Amino acid sequence: MELRLGDLLIESGVLNHEQVQEIFREQKCSGEPFGLLAERLCGVDPAAVETAWARQYARITRTIDPFMEVFDDRALALVTRRQAWQFRVLPVRFTPNELMMATTQSHLPRALRFAANVIGYPVYYVMAEPDELGAALCRHYHLPGLTSASLCDASLDRLLNRAAGRAA
Repeated sequence: MELRLGDLLIESGVLNHEQVQEIFREQKCSGEPFGLLAERLCGVDPAAVETAWARQYARITRTIDPFMEVFDDRALALVTRRQAWQFRVLPVRFTPNELMMATTQSHLPRALRFAANVIGYPVYYVMAEPDELGAALCRHYHLPGLTSASLCDASLDRLLNRAAGRAA
């Protein structure tokens, strides 16, 4: 079953059925992406579109257990320990044309921005459960004081930003 962005925005209470139909009509004429039209026509917050898109992507990509994967040292070398924790990304391996990288659904928008701005390869994301991704980050990108639970700790960003400020 196809999971459409409009359905997710209805499900989350951001749009109603009539608004989605209005966006579809405009999309048919303009060819613009649904999310952009939702923002422009209905005043939807871009963060809501991004969250719905991450939910959509997470449902169509596969979920991995990082401890069952084979890691490529070249892939792991693409990000620093700080980047891995800050953006909650775990490079796994290269396929013939892309880099497979793991993250969580809630961290996907941030991970995508990171990959687009920093990684010099096409990236596709797979999902991991937060506790499993956190444990794998501890294994591959150990930072003193961080545990698998740190992955979802909001204070982690403040800690990493403070550490970056001292290093500068």
